[in-house]
Amino acid sequence: MQPVLRSLLETDLYKFTMWQAMLHRHPAAQTEYVFICRNAGSYPLTDLIAELNEQLDHLCSLRFTHDELSYLQGLRFIKSDFVDFLRIFQFQRDFIEVRNNDGVLEIIARGPQVHVMAFEIHVLAIVNELYFRRFDAAAALAEGRRRLAEKVQMLRAFGREPARRNPFEFFDFGVRRRFSGSWHREVVATLQREVPEYFKGTSNVLLARDLNLVPIGTMAHEYLQTYQALGVRLRDFQKAALESWVQEYRGDLGVALTDVVGMDAFLADFDLYFAKLFDGLRHDSGDPVLWGEKALAHYAKLRIDPNTKRLVFSDGLDLPRAFALYRHFADRVQLGFGIGTNLTNDMGLHTLHIVMKLTHCNGQPVAKLSDSPGKILCDDQTFLAYLRQVFRLPDSHPA
Repeated sequence: MQPVLRSLLETDLYKFTMWQAMLHRHPAAQTEYVFICRNAGSYPLTDLIAELNEQLDHLCSLRFTHDELSYLQGLRFIKSDFVDFLRIFQFQRDFIEVRNNDGVLEIIARGPQVHVMAFEIHVLAIVNELYFRRFDAAAALAEGRRRLAEKVQMLRAFGREPARRNPFEFFDFGVRRRFSGSWHREVVATLQREVPEYFKGTSNVLLARDLNLVPIGTMAHEYLQTYQALGVRLRDFQKAALESWVQEYRGDLGVALTDVVGMDAFLADFDLYFAKLFDGLRHDSGDPVLWGEKALAHYAKLRIDPNTKRLVFSDGLDLPRAFALYRHFADRVQLGFGIGTNLTNDMGLHTLHIVMKLTHCNGQPVAKLSDSPGKILCDDQTFLAYLRQVFRLPDSHPA
């Protein structure tokens, strides 16, 4: 068995930042995370079950090493008691199950949130790499290197455009849907070497450590969704989540995710207090230009200079889309672009659209009503109707 993962550090930074916040504030929360593939592959994912179980057995044997813990402790927003928790942490195999549900790959992680929330990125990386191991690796890598060289040339050509008020900066967000771990490392190292003026970091904590890059990330949907089931009034869950984040990080990690119940409902809660405390906002669904214009209008209404804030775009980006958004906004606000699949799995092969999302917390359903159709991950229609009613969203609101 060739392990896909050899280090627990090889995950997105926001897993650690959300993990710490939950350990400190809601360590008893019980949750369920479910794997879903949103598109069809070239062969059934159920064919991977035997290998997947072997990989999960291996994952559950890993522990954080002394060097890895020292690196995490060196990040100023990571607290010593969280590092002490990680020192004794080990994934428990009993908390994750893999099965064939009538031809559909089903993976469910169920248990204390502080013990199961970190499975997500590791599981997605494992499924993706096992899937692509069945293709011609030499041909895929040759095509991937050709396309990566084109991206470098594209960035250099972009650099000849007239300068804007704020610089173009992009990051690697590609752990979960990469072709392989070794290819991921090659892509990030190449971008760091060839275009350091534009490439500013990676969400992959292991690569950030090994290549001396900035680790990038703050929060994901699961963090805000958890607060739908933590005893606060449902209408106030976003404000409760943001307030807890402020109290946990006190000025660090100040980019808020906006699309758990849609941008309009988010901005209704994102008052002057939060707008001053958070450095910016992250887009992950819906029309990015419309979203950005709403954000700028909101800052203007609050009399905040948007050039002191940052908008981060991370929804299905490639470089041409990032360039277009940059040209539209760069003279009015600071920007960042998180690119995933198009960096780490642009090999000329059909890619998988896989996710592993929080579905229940403390026995209650949680949901996301994003600004893009097709991203809903809640089967409880009663709860969805209640959520729409509470936030005054029409039934036709894209989920």
